Amino acid sequence: MWRSDKVKKGIERSPHRALLRACGLSDEDFDKPLIGIANSYIDIIPGHVHLREFVKPIKDEVRKAGGVPIEFNVIGVDDGIAMGHYGMHYSLPSRELIADSIETVVEAHQLDALICIPNCDKIVPGMLMATARLNIPTIFISGGPMLAGEVNGKKVDLISVFEGIGQLKAGKIDEGQLKVIEEHACPTCGSCSGMFTANSMNCITEVLGLGLPGNGTIPAVDPRRELLARAAARQIMELLKRDIKPRDILTIEAFDNAFAVDIAMGGSSNTILHLLAIANEAGISYPLSRINEISRRTPNICKISPSSEYHIQDLDAVGGIPSLLKELIRGGYLPHPDAMTVSLKTHKEIAEEAPDADGSVIRRVEDPYSKEGGIAILFGNLAPEGSVVKTAGVDPNMLTFRGRAICFDSEEEAIEGILGGKVKPGHVVVIRYEGPKGGPGMREMLSPTSAIMGMGLGDKVALITDGRFSGGTRGACVGHISPEAAAGGPIGVVKDGDEILIDIPNRKIELLISQEELKRRLENFVPKTKEVKSSWLRRYIRFVTSASKGAILEA
Repeated sequence: MWRSDKVKKGIERSPHRALLRACGLSDEDFDKPLIGIANSYIDIIPGHVHLREFVKPIKDEVRKAGGVPIEFNVIGVDDGIAMGHYGMHYSLPSRELIADSIETVVEAHQLDALICIPNCDKIVPGMLMATARLNIPTIFISGGPMLAGEVNGKKVDLISVFEGIGQLKAGKIDEGQLKVIEEHACPTCGSCSGMFTANSMNCITEVLGLGLPGNGTIPAVDPRRELLARAAARQIMELLKRDIKPRDILTIEAFDNAFAVDIAMGGSSNTILHLLAIANEAGISYPLSRINEISRRTPNICKISPSSEYHIQDLDAVGGIPSLLKELIRGGYLPHPDAMTVSLKTHKEIAEEAPDADGSVIRRVEDPYSKEGGIAILFGNLAPEGSVVKTAGVDPNMLTFRGRAICFDSEEEAIEGILGGKVKPGHVVVIRYEGPKGGPGMREMLSPTSAIMGMGLGDKVALITDGRFSGGTRGACVGHISPEAAAGGPIGVVKDGDEILIDIPNRKIELLISQEELKRRLENFVPKTKEVKSSWLRRYIRFVTSASKGAILEA
């Protein structure tokens, strides 16, 4: 009857049952489905420190609904803590370890269904990749977002601290003021309070159809979060009964919807990388050009920190993702409103029960921030395979920018150059050898982008990289430039003083030299190599693909 019967039914499985009895299972349990609960509890990530307690009511509801909860844990990396030093090399690779580890536990023990409890950064996409790969009934319930902090009546968050470093270097604040921001920026557990990568992905999980309404926005410390967790635990049993699997929901139409909402709310640019990887696991080829088509026709109607003063709690207060969906559907901008979700309702049915757009946190489609979306894909001779920019965080005066290159071959060099005053108005900061192979691990560039903003250069300087940005990045910052320098990409042959054009309205990024000169440089180009001592990272370098393909590992 159940998949797990392979490990608990028949005379030949007597040894297996003996081991299961040692884990607390009884004769009665052997007739029930085994429900895997992938819990990402870890002591060093604020979005996860409460998950040891958070999982208890989930297990309780599974038992009440007739299942046997089988909790196991996965690793996690806190991008904010790993950022700006060697540790960040491990962040993106951890996504693959998470997906592989979940597959390993589920398949080794033939679990019948899966509840995923993620919250931050690579944990959400890693679990989504595993879900698409395994294709057994699955539901997501995240740990919930952090509340914003407050200093002198003004909301602050993690990005306030990063940008505070630049403000300190520029003489705008002193160390005491920076310490006050540091002490108040992260006041509760939960994923950081803006529309950074964690919250972008948790919101998108709703839109992909694998999380119940409220999954992305109900705060971690709100009692409604536990109620939602209990509802998710009950719902997994219904999905199992009906044999509704992730690939029944994760269609190409679901990814269209996910990109449309991501673009409408100006989510993290990392969502592009992760959604491409998840689509690959679901057996779907999703070209970057399709994202641009959606971006062209989808208005940006919601801006959350770092793109505004609003935070996730403000979006939740006006109806969350269901209200955003409702407004997009009203304007005809959600590509597939009849797509199914784990709630067994369509997006249209969910939206009908949600409040109307409030007009401020979620603007009406007649009054958008911009008629085109908050994320764009740029192509050109600098990025033949594409690059990504979060347009929602770009100063309108910087949407088209022509400047002179100042080149750095690592994040550390760039930070030293920015804080040391080498970067001047009119520069395009080029950070290379930070892609999937070259980094390795495609480190996020929050420190250099925050330094630029904190020093008051956000409307005077652009930044491009074959690395990627934190969801907290704002400014004229173009990442994921593909192919990367380490793979022989054109970004590797840019020289100091070269003129670069960033034309976001026309989706172009160009190195303004002749074709002949570019060809000559590329023919003579020998990419730099780094000594990598870690055997895991050396394996990662060997198998990882371009950012334009989601930085997936080739089998």
